[in-house]
Order: sequence, then structure tokens, then C-alpha cells
Amino acid sequence: MAHHHMNPEQELEQRNRLPTLMEVLGRRTLAPVDLFSFYIYMRDQQRSVDYLDFWLDVSQHMSLCRHYVRELRRSMLVDTPEMEKATSKRSSALLGDFDLGEGMDTRKSGQESRVSAILRGDNGTRNKPTSRGRGNSYDHSPAHSMGSSHSRNYSRPSADRPSPSEQLPQPSYSTPEVRTDSNSPGHSVARADIKASAEKILYTFVLPGSEREIVLPDTMLNKIIRAIEEEGRDDPEVFDDAKDYVFQAMERDAFPGFLQAKALGNLVPLSVLIRLIIGLSSLMAGFWGGFYMILRNISRSTRCWLILPFVIGSYFLVSYQYKLDIITAYLGFSEYTWMNWSRVREPFVRRLLLTRATMAFFMFAAVAVGLSVLFIFVPGTNF
Repeated sequence: MAHHHMNPEQELEQRNRLPTLMEVLGRRTLAPVDLFSFYIYMRDQQRSVDYLDFWLDVSQHMSLCRHYVRELRRSMLVDTPEMEKATSKRSSALLGDFDLGEGMDTRKSGQESRVSAILRGDNGTRNKPTSRGRGNSYDHSPAHSMGSSHSRNYSRPSADRPSPSEQLPQPSYSTPEVRTDSNSPGHSVARADIKASAEKILYTFVLPGSEREIVLPDTMLNKIIRAIEEEGRDDPEVFDDAKDYVFQAMERDAFPGFLQAKALGNLVPLSVLIRLIIGLSSLMAGFWGGFYMILRNISRSTRCWLILPFVIGSYFLVSYQYKLDIITAYLGFSEYTWMNWSRVREPFVRRLLLTRATMAFFMFAAVAVGLSVLFIFVPGTNF
């Protein structure tokens, strides 16, 4: 496993730039620009997490199809007429050989077309499965949609370093011991699983009026519905256009805002707003107290108390301005939901935040010192 672990590490050190959306979706980035943070951002700030869920579910469907084709090839090599008999005995070996790395490149490739062609051919030559029996392996072998919001790896706090395998789009059937019943050969992928997976994506995201409908162009929508419902297709190419469309929409509309929020700041919008309120209140209190003390000609030693509201006010207003908390930036933390912090692990982002924090610190110091000196040393008047 060690050699798997080195590549993402070296890539991180060499990547002297912000990550691309493909790198985030491929789990090749670390907090606070990892997939977990992007998921939270899409859910809480963009309010369009259904698009990300659709993209992830289509990628999951592709992994499922690839896995099925690989099993199919092996069963042909072993020359066993019934795939199920062979795979139930050799499932652990199959899974050991399943190279998760291929799931990394989720763009269209020749391999994806070949998988789709094999599936279409297989669909024609075999009888369509009438029953989803066999312990209904779909119910527990592929990961369910993240409509359940916390399934797959998303319940893991982003502060934890993802394991090397989690850096890749990890199909949950790579850990069958946990997910399946002892008497059901749920670790192998049945043809019915693929059909169920394609239909699930259709009924969850694509059909008009569906539970988590995403907006797609009509031509694209009708093409998918026709392919699945009329032509009986379930190969990954059915969703190709929609997947590209959703990817481009996320890249254009959501991703720049995500990078700005996470790589240039470390606060969520609610924190930023609270800082504005505290900062303004504190400065107002400082100004009111300062003018009162000047007009009453109160001694300079007493006026030193004004340092407190001016320091608090300028700190919070600079935090609001930069969307960055200076102290937590120096400590290396970033907020992913209100008052929940994760460690900044992406090296380039860490450096960027430290630079911004230093700029913010000098601005805060200048404002706090300037106001304090002005109100403490200005001569008093006495009416």
C-alpha cells in the first residue's frame, strides 16, 4: 500500500497552485479544499448539492459497471457458464485485484466506451433479469445515493486524514464483509445491480418532478429517459452528456466561490456576519466612551481602557473584511460549518492563508493602535 500513499503526497507537494474541480472530485486534495468541504459548501452555501450528488452517483455507477465487466471477463476466462457460482467462491480474490485507481480518471475515456459497449452487448445476449433476487444485492452492495446525506465517506469529519484508498472514488463494495449478509453473495455485482443503479439515478435526479430533480436541457433529459425506459440501456454512456453538463455547471457557478471561501478565508458566512455585528458594536462603544472621556476631561490613565473596545472592534471588522480569523489561520484551522473547525492540510492553501493572515494582522494592528493613540492622547475639554 505504501507506494499508493506516496503519489498523492508528492503530487500535493509539487502542486504549487489551487486544485482543479476534477482533483477535488477525484479525492486528490486535502482539507479545506477536499471533497467533504466541497460537499458541505454545495449543501449549505450554494444550496445545489443535488448536482454534486448526481455527479458522484454517476461516477459510482461507472465503477459498478467497470467492476461487473471485469468479473464477466474473469468468469469467461475460467469458462464458467454461471458467473454467480464462480464469483461467490472467488469474490475476495476479485476484490483484491480490483484496481481502484481506474476510478480516478472520471473523464470520458476509451475504456469507458469499451465498458459501455460490453454492457450493451451483454444486455442483448442475456435474458433480462426478471428478479432482483440473490439476496437483492443492490440494496447493500453499491453505496446508496447521498440523499441520505451522510452515507459513504461524508460522515467522516474532514479533520481526519482520508486513508489512501479514500483518496480515490471508492466503491463501497470494496468492503463486502461489512455491508453484506453472510448468506448472500452480495460482493459480486449482478447485472440487476447495474440496471437498478441506472434506474435509481433516473428516478432520483432526472425524471421531471423527481425527489431531487436537477435542471437539464430538454433534449438531454429526453435522451436519457428514452435510453433507459424504452431501449432498456443501463451502460454509463447513457449519462455521459448529463455528467459533463453538470460538471461544467459546477465548475462555472460553484467552484470559484468555493476556492475563494476556503483558500482565501477560513470562516463560514454566519461567522463573518457575526464578526461584523460584534466589530461595529465594539467600535461604537469605543467611540462613545472616547468622546465622553474627552469631553469630561478624564485622565489619560483612565482613557487607556479604550484600548479594549478598539482592539476587539478592529479585530472583528478586519476578520469580516478578509473573511478570515487571524488567530485560527496561524494555528492552521478552517471552519467548515458554524463553530466546527478542521485542520488545514493542503500545503498551498496553508501558505496562502498564512500570507492573508499576516496582511490582516498588520491592518488590524494599524487600526487598533491608531484609534487608541488618537483617543488617549488628544487633549481633553471641559465645558
